[in-house]
Amino acid sequence: MARLQDILYKVHLKQVQGNTDIDVKDIQIDSRKVTAGSAFVAIKGVASDGHDYIEKAIASGAVAIVCEVLPAQTAAGITYLQVTNTHEAVAYMASRYYGEPSSQVKLVGVTGTNGKTTIATVLFKLFGQLGYKCGLISTVQNQIDEEIIPATHTTPDAVSLNALLRHMADAGCSHVFMECSSHAIHQHRITGLQFTGGIFSNITHDHLDYHKTFDEYIRVKKRFFDNLPSTAFALSNADDKRGEVMLQNTPAKKYYYSLKTMADFKGKILENALTGLVMTVNNTEVHFRLIGEFNAYNLLAVYGAAICLGENSETVLTALSISTGAEGRFDYTISPSMVIGIVDYAHTPDALENVLATIRKLRKGHEQIITVVGCGGDRDKTKRPVMGQSACDLSDRVIFTSDNPRTEDPNQILKDMEEGLTSAARRKYIAIADRKEAIKTAVSFANPEDIILVAGKGHEKYQEINGVKYDFDDKQVLKEMFELLNK
Repeated sequence: MARLQDILYKVHLKQVQGNTDIDVKDIQIDSRKVTAGSAFVAIKGVASDGHDYIEKAIASGAVAIVCEVLPAQTAAGITYLQVTNTHEAVAYMASRYYGEPSSQVKLVGVTGTNGKTTIATVLFKLFGQLGYKCGLISTVQNQIDEEIIPATHTTPDAVSLNALLRHMADAGCSHVFMECSSHAIHQHRITGLQFTGGIFSNITHDHLDYHKTFDEYIRVKKRFFDNLPSTAFALSNADDKRGEVMLQNTPAKKYYYSLKTMADFKGKILENALTGLVMTVNNTEVHFRLIGEFNAYNLLAVYGAAICLGENSETVLTALSISTGAEGRFDYTISPSMVIGIVDYAHTPDALENVLATIRKLRKGHEQIITVVGCGGDRDKTKRPVMGQSACDLSDRVIFTSDNPRTEDPNQILKDMEEGLTSAARRKYIAIADRKEAIKTAVSFANPEDIILVAGKGHEKYQEINGVKYDFDDKQVLKEMFELLNK
């Protein structure tokens, strides 16, 4: 319960009708969840507009309505608040309603196209090893110390996010590590939060179905750093061509990490094998369990953030040397016949190229690389032919298959992936829409020591087809096929 006038701090009000000196029981953005005493915020979403449900919310007991456009007819005894942007308004309201929980923890946000989940997860594991009670908000899962809370979005909506942060602060978490997606930044889900630090991994072609242009995608990511306070740190990848641009206008203290140039946190790869990475980090040699150049960058980001948070360099590197990554990120298993299977979330052209380039570097001789890959339905179609060509360029054999087709025809998605393939690429691939059958076929193609990459879904335990989520776990299916074809 909170006084409405007390949770309106920082909200840009255009017009107020009614009394703000009233109690509100909760804040809701879904009219179906409104009960007596709720404040209902009408959000304009991609699929529906909350303004269409104002009357329903009032009928369910809402005492206050926050909207961008006032209804033509207002109800007696209801407080109406007209604002410029309801996404922004609900973020400020939720932060105040839950007692500004982000100010009671050290909150570190991670943004970029690839690497967010691994960086946030490894930071969470690292600080747990260092003796802190921590929170994790990520694509894979949300976690409070040992308690796992399933994740439905990379970054939850503003109300759920502040409720989760309140829960973390009350549970005694000192640090919270959170992925900040471009959607979350654009939709103000993280507005009003007080960050101790921000990390930039890299930026490549993604989410153009939502942001429309690459420049807009960059601007949205940059906004996160522009809004950091002067008390925070901003840590960026100096080797990404937009790494410096990201921090151009930030008031935060700037730091950089790099494998290729001078930086605050400098790494050099000495050995890159399936047994892990051997690197120097600021002139200290360390063996890490994580594999590949992309993970060398992730480890540098984690190390840099830990130092910015005041931890001891030697202690951090010792703990990081035994750390494992996030589920479904270069997650590998070996069959009884010594075929190597790798499951990875790579669902962008750049991520797929990075994983395949890493596998090519790791193979000892002429082992085949067999890639199973698809593209999600109802998402950016422009990356489909690029993904298809990249898979063929960097693999010996490729099977195009379904990812999460959602409401699209899986066969049309496969055709989109096939468009623009070179004649050489066309000789390397086959298309099998059934994902389980595609994985089985890949395993049947493999000889001992060959490497199978199953890309696109990583940690996901489902496949979404026409609005229904069916149980599907790439790693589990891969293991089943290894056992089946080994008999």
